[in-house]
Amino acid sequence: MAHFAYPEFNTKANKMISNDFLVIENLVKAYALPDGEKLVVLDGINLNVRSDEYISIIGHSGCGKSTLLKIVGGLEKATSGLVTLEGKEIRKPGAERMMVFQHYSLLPWLTVEENVRLAVDEVYKKASSKEKKQIVSEHLAMVNLTKAARQYPDEISGGMKQRVGIARALAIRPKMLLMDEPFGALDALTRGKLQRQVLEICEHSRLAVMMITHDVDEAILMSDRIILMKNGPNANIGEILEVPFAHPRDPHELRESKEYYDLRNHALDFLDRYFTQDE
Repeated sequence: MAHFAYPEFNTKANKMISNDFLVIENLVKAYALPDGEKLVVLDGINLNVRSDEYISIIGHSGCGKSTLLKIVGGLEKATSGLVTLEGKEIRKPGAERMMVFQHYSLLPWLTVEENVRLAVDEVYKKASSKEKKQIVSEHLAMVNLTKAARQYPDEISGGMKQRVGIARALAIRPKMLLMDEPFGALDALTRGKLQRQVLEICEHSRLAVMMITHDVDEAILMSDRIILMKNGPNANIGEILEVPFAHPRDPHELRESKEYYDLRNHALDFLDRYFTQDE
């Protein structure tokens, strides 16, 4: 089968890996309160992400994880500071940054393939109908949903719905995938299967990924680095943990490693310390 040449966001197999792909500098996010005061949610975030790096962000509720993700996605604006992707300031949403949410965000009156086609139509306006159909088919196959292509969202399981969302995000060949607890609503068996599937896709496509999770084990399995956030308000980065395990990763092999438990305990100790401290 011939493969359609994506006009803007092709795979990065031949692209030089850059350490300053995504750069977050002195980012502050504050909201005005009715009494005239300001609530500072994020206070001085600094982070560089490589173009092939999988980053997980962990922290207690209220530490600004989702706010940070939305700023990178262009859905919210920083109060001050700078966020750039490949040297260009992020000011609004763009097809090079696609988001996957915990809640599936599918249109119930469209079939699985039509939900994916919606994104393809929006980005690849000059592609032929045949080319668009091919893109949709390839990405549904990538997440094992070919047989469900003509089903509606209320006819498929939660795990399948999330795979539709991932296929829709990947179909436009973004440079970065932003995921807000993408596996949080799934049962344990579906969660593990989809984690491995997403890892395989991201490793093959060499995407940059920024994922929010509350699950330390999930973060260690999937990430190159784990960002541990201090509590809000005035939240910032407390620690950045390097995950030393090579890809591809086998969760059973990881759990037999002393390094795995050392890293896991360190992250849990950090979270416990900030959970119990009196703010």
